[in-house]
Amino acid sequence: MKKRQFLAFLSITIISWLLAIGLPLVTPSAVVAQSNVGLLVSAAASLKDALEEIKPIYQQSKPNVNISYNFGASGALQQQIEQGAPADVFISAAKKQVDALEQKGLLVPGSRANLANNRLVLIVPKNVVGIRSFYNLTDAKIKKIAIGEPRSVPAGQYGEQVLKKLGIFDKVKSKLVLANNVRQVLASVESGNADAGLVYITDAKISDKVKIVVAADDKFHSPIVYPMAVIKNSKNIPTAKEFLQFLSGSQAKAVLKKYGFIVSS
Repeated sequence: MKKRQFLAFLSITIISWLLAIGLPLVTPSAVVAQSNVGLLVSAAASLKDALEEIKPIYQQSKPNVNISYNFGASGALQQQIEQGAPADVFISAAKKQVDALEQKGLLVPGSRANLANNRLVLIVPKNVVGIRSFYNLTDAKIKKIAIGEPRSVPAGQYGEQVLKKLGIFDKVKSKLVLANNVRQVLASVESGNADAGLVYITDAKISDKVKIVVAADDKFHSPIVYPMAVIKNSKNIPTAKEFLQFLSGSQAKAVLKKYGFIVSS
């Protein structure tokens, strides 16, 4: 009994001493709660500004989650994931790329959801006048039209569909300047290296160097939808699922709407 009393006294003494010199008492559960989790999100380039603004909002409630973004053309990101590049979450600017990953069994079953929708617009440098419709792209004064590479850039795929539906693709094909992603298209028009370009309305809205001529009619192209999903090889699947849930919530939707994305209420 005396031995037990001595051990109890010793424990109390040690704890008191630790508190006196300012050392915190760390429990295993506290260590787990404070450990940082890294989350790599591969996302379509057109989401860059919105996702960058969403990041600190998410981290207010999840300070232990470190989010890193890998922005690029959806097709290029798809290929990276297929080749084994690390990624926890994939957000594409079209269904095609996510469909391909799903068919190959590279997504966590049941994690797929749609983030938002968008619109395709024709833009020109801000000081340009006389361009009022897609048909003006056939005018002799239009020398270069920037468009995403249709095979890897969804915006380019949608743009090609519009030009073909309007019956002007063959007339403007020689003028097309293909870009690696939609933000390169925007930059080309901003700099004047292209006389016109096809981008999402969300891209056009972040620039004060371009103006929107007209929005493409939705019936002229496939639905512009942004599907998202958790990658099966992720080492942080529960955290990745939580992030997707947040993106589907009201705070994230408010940011997406601010940038011109179309979100469900």
